Amino acid sequence: KIAYALTAIKGCGRRFAHIVCKKADVDVQKRAGELSAEEIERIVTILQNPRQFKIPDWMLNRKKDIKDGRYTQQVANMWDNKIREDLE
Repeated sequence: KIAYALTAIKGCGRRFAHIVCKKADVDVQKRAGELSAEEIERIVTILQNPRQFKIPDWMLNRKKDIKDGRYTQQVANMWDNKIREDLE
């Protein structure tokens, strides 16, 4: 299922994956290999800019960033980079 497949991306949990699929109008029961290129593009866009698609701030994994105070969702290698920057 696509929602479970999205959880393999670092920084994307089950709840966030489900809401991304709903905002992208993708059937949650579809398998990851059955998605069209358009559906994949919509999912990627929402993962990169969740606040533009009215995903609530409390659901994001980067609340009130230490340096700039913004709410963001970090996924994949950006998550590692932000953690490394915080520790330095």
